[in-house]
Amino acid sequence: MQRGLGVCYYPEHWPEDIWPQDARRMADAGLTWVRIGEFAWSRLEPEPGRLEFDWLDRAIDILGQAGLKVVLGTPTATPPRWMIDRYPDMLAVDAQGRPRKFGSRRHYCFSHQGYLGECKRIVMALAERYGKNPCVAAWQTDNEYGCHDTILSYSAAAQAAFRDWLGQKYQSPQALNQAWGNIFWSMDYASFDDVDLPNLTVTEPNPAHVMDFRRFCSDQVVAFNRAQTDILRRHSAAPIAHNYMGRITEFDHFAVGADLDIASWDSYPIGFLSDRLEATPAHKAAFLRQGDPDFQAFHHDLYRAVGRGRWWVMEQQPGPVNWAPYNPVPLAGTVRLWTWEAFAHGAEAVCYFRWRQAPFAQEQMHAGLLRPDSAPAPALAEAAQVAQELRDLPDVECSKADVALIFDYASAWAWDTQPQGADFDYFRLVFAWYRALRRLGLNVDILPADADDLSGRKLVLAPGLFTLSDPLRTALTGCGGTVVFGPRANSKTANFAIPVPLPPALPGLDTRVVRVESLPPGAEIALEGGGRFIHWAEELEGAAPATLRRADGMTALAGTGLLRYLAGWPDDQTLRAILRDLCTEQGIETLDLPDALRTRQAGAQRFWFNHGATPLSWNDRTIPPAGVIWE
Repeated sequence: MQRGLGVCYYPEHWPEDIWPQDARRMADAGLTWVRIGEFAWSRLEPEPGRLEFDWLDRAIDILGQAGLKVVLGTPTATPPRWMIDRYPDMLAVDAQGRPRKFGSRRHYCFSHQGYLGECKRIVMALAERYGKNPCVAAWQTDNEYGCHDTILSYSAAAQAAFRDWLGQKYQSPQALNQAWGNIFWSMDYASFDDVDLPNLTVTEPNPAHVMDFRRFCSDQVVAFNRAQTDILRRHSAAPIAHNYMGRITEFDHFAVGADLDIASWDSYPIGFLSDRLEATPAHKAAFLRQGDPDFQAFHHDLYRAVGRGRWWVMEQQPGPVNWAPYNPVPLAGTVRLWTWEAFAHGAEAVCYFRWRQAPFAQEQMHAGLLRPDSAPAPALAEAAQVAQELRDLPDVECSKADVALIFDYASAWAWDTQPQGADFDYFRLVFAWYRALRRLGLNVDILPADADDLSGRKLVLAPGLFTLSDPLRTALTGCGGTVVFGPRANSKTANFAIPVPLPPALPGLDTRVVRVESLPPGAEIALEGGGRFIHWAEELEGAAPATLRRADGMTALAGTGLLRYLAGWPDDQTLRAILRDLCTEQGIETLDLPDALRTRQAGAQRFWFNHGATPLSWNDRTIPPAGVIWE
């Protein structure tokens, strides 16, 4: 697979007479892809029904003449102001009942049928005009579903659609009452029309109600996206992508990805370190200008799974961003490091956001490859360096990893609905396991919760899995390696009830969770021989042997052979020791990497990444700050 670099470009922001110069400079820097159009609806259709595509025709032609391939975005993330006049009720509504006003972006409700019809119309117009254009080599649907907390809408349109969704699922109010346990607190419904959305209740709403609402909201995103991909496929053979955003779990990315050819995501390592990652002040200080060593890699592996092997970085941070609490300048070399890390994890393309820094509007403080005066910003040279290195390095391969980690969006909804501890967060839990594996020097494949094939895996990990799907249950029998379930795994039914037999109810493992506790900061449970549980701990009963015990004698890790259950949330050092021992049992070679060093085996190449701000020596090699080497 040929790898390439790209950039996000907004020709409508700039005088037309500089477009050819921009295109030449992009090509001279070694870029091959240009994403355009995803926010241009008001320029494409300044008044209802008056389509103005001539400027876009010229932009695509200019880029194509320079040898650049265009990713054309559908503009549905930014409905123009006249759309609100046509459909005043299309605005999303937050959990406090407040409509999301015009004046920014993503101000629509996925459930509004009138707006959906308008989206189909503009996508159809674009598909008919550009579907056979040889310069349009890929499509992007919408932009960053879920960004700015825009999946859960409590509008009248969402309420009507949710009632219809419930009616189709349960067929009768009596069946819904039974499934949700509505006898509790006299919450029974006589009609689906009686069911409100689960917000503005006196205290917490029924978790089964919330869980179904989360499923419904995710399904609405899937349907919205599918409406666009169906149109695009009828008119174009070019692959279709969507650009997901880091640590967005409000909808099922695997389900959306089933209708795409490519999964892409928007990588902002420094912004995410400041804004979306639990870490100590010392950790954030150490990686202030480089980003967390594992956060980007986790998403690379996640979207490789969502894309069934095909994935891009559609937006790569090239300098300071504008939206995080603090926005430092990246350390010299870091943009190159981020780019190569993506390629080492199998990316087909890495596109920088953006070409030229905008001197106006909300993102004017967001750096680009060029400054607002068109002079090169520091990242342009690093991108050009990667482009040259790509010509010299053979294609990077991605082979099947010995270790797999299951990630499940429904589990994120479940533990957000009923965390039982203020700091119990599903993403945080799974990411801790991923980080421990990376510190051990391992490649990791991420699998969905309905994975039906575990063959060839030596170690499969499933912490915090809400329910055990039938495909995964069946796949356990065909896995020749060790499968480890973690705290809260299979602890609820699909209807959000505690199952009997008690969890985890894993086939062939005689152990039961009989009591759980969440631990506040500073509290811990010691383990025999050292180590500790933090955040969460469980008490087990059953005949499964204990391979690790708590200091009070209770089982911490149950089972031997091919199936295990870990009854708590270990701290990072303890978790790494547990996983190292499991790897040793399976003959998986591990390393003990320093905080800042990470490695990735990609076919014949082994990459080493120094995420630190100082030089790092390893295996008789010295890697400079924010440095990348391969061998």
